[in-house]
Amino acid sequence: MGKIPESYLPPPELRPKRTYTLEEFKNIPQKFNSTEVLLDQTAAKFGDKVAIYFDDQRITYKQLQASVNRVANGLKKLGVGEGDRVFLRIPNIPAAIVCNFAIIKIGAVSLPTSVLFARTEISHVANLSEAKVMIVAQAMLGEVEAAKADLKTVEKIVVVAPPGSNEDEIRAKGYVPYADLMKNPDQCEAVKRDRMDVSVLLFTSGTTGLPKGTAHFMEESLIVADGFGKYCWEVTDKDVIGGPAPIAMAAGYSTVAVIPFRYGGAVSLIARFDPVAMAKNIQNHKITIMSALPTAYRKMLVDIDPKDYDFSSMRFCTGGGEALTGKTYLDWKEKFGLEIYEGLGTTEMMFVFISAAVTKKVKPGWIGSACPGYEVRVVNESFEPVKPGEVGKMIAQGPTGTIYWRDNDKQKSAVRDGWCLAGDVVTMDEVGNVQFLSREDDLIKSSGYRIGPEEIEEALVMHASVADAGVVGVPDPVMGQKTKAFVVLKAGTAPSDDLKKELIEHCKGKIAVYKLPRDIDFIDAMPRTAVGKLLRRMLRQREIEKTKE
Repeated sequence: MGKIPESYLPPPELRPKRTYTLEEFKNIPQKFNSTEVLLDQTAAKFGDKVAIYFDDQRITYKQLQASVNRVANGLKKLGVGEGDRVFLRIPNIPAAIVCNFAIIKIGAVSLPTSVLFARTEISHVANLSEAKVMIVAQAMLGEVEAAKADLKTVEKIVVVAPPGSNEDEIRAKGYVPYADLMKNPDQCEAVKRDRMDVSVLLFTSGTTGLPKGTAHFMEESLIVADGFGKYCWEVTDKDVIGGPAPIAMAAGYSTVAVIPFRYGGAVSLIARFDPVAMAKNIQNHKITIMSALPTAYRKMLVDIDPKDYDFSSMRFCTGGGEALTGKTYLDWKEKFGLEIYEGLGTTEMMFVFISAAVTKKVKPGWIGSACPGYEVRVVNESFEPVKPGEVGKMIAQGPTGTIYWRDNDKQKSAVRDGWCLAGDVVTMDEVGNVQFLSREDDLIKSSGYRIGPEEIEEALVMHASVADAGVVGVPDPVMGQKTKAFVVLKAGTAPSDDLKKELIEHCKGKIAVYKLPRDIDFIDAMPRTAVGKLLRRMLRQREIEKTKE
């Protein structure tokens, strides 16, 4: 394995143009190691300072550095070398941070994966990446064992077990205890690699088929930290950054494994999101910056009373992954007295490239403007810029860009004329603020109008009886598509035809008449991913199956 074959990455003509407009990006060394920069250099300055908060644990930079070096040496003993891929199936616990830094330090490629992947996704990702070693949390070993017969390249599986576990039992099953890696020397030389060498592979969530791999180069950790971390979050060594996004997601990876370590800040980890646990972390770890999906904010709005917790350390909150909505922003600000600076990014682009944190001025219902170092345009079907206020496709260009792993067909559809196609339908105002309307796949085309479902969903959830809403376009012989809403009612509210009419009337004045839902179905629960993203394709599928009955 080792060296990554050239054919695994798209040829130069299919790659996006990378632009380095900030001086910080121009000054990145040609050869370096991001673990050495983010951890070793920071530990030399902030060695006794806390780097990781996890429950009651406090891990200093010196302690983290020693653990990383031990695991790095242990991985080398297992035969992991430069360019080898190491598969991680670990939630946001300290071992995830340690392993990621260790993998990169020895020149290998870190491959964090969703702990929700089932055996099919596990074998697909492991085989496509040609992973040499897997590191798996013991609680998540079941699906790995079910996939073992289909793993073509994995030579060793390391098991991260809770303290006090029987290591002999782990060895007896043919696995390597993580504790064995921690018994190695605590000094390790960093392998310097080219700034354009792959150091991280992130896979999409697989909501539209099997997960797709996106390759990220060594330079991208510094680009995220020196760009967004410096100019948007304005991170210092006084900051503690926390949130539930998993390390397997681009937003989570950048938040918990990159940005705080560049500045001597700390990360607050939470293995599994729970509103109360998150509130306790804010209070006990003195979180200053919270990064979370809108769903997390909505759950905290329901479950958390600000009088019960001390949130005084918080500087601001950020969010992304789906539309925040003006209602959530206003409700959160009223209840907690904190701004939520929305952002938008993609797994392919590594992190957020549009954010309200750029100007620190929120336009409720809008995402924000292009982050320093990035350019964002809105274009029509002919790839020509549209006028402010007009609906179009969003394209982006900057120091990061879409690079699909072993998938040139997907690459061809994602990059055009050097620009990355984000797959989002948006509108932009005169000063560059972007409003998200829909994913291209979710756009409703009705009687010549292009309708984004998010605006309709936001109007529906403002009704006192509505707990959740999802809107899709369904086939119509006259209009092409008609707008259909699926609504989850709050407990104690009975569905009725009169309520359907009331909800439609409620939307009038909040959205244009042509956007009003033509039909409403009441359902028990909205299909969402584990991190809260709405799965509109399942609503569309529900409608297709209904017509077959």
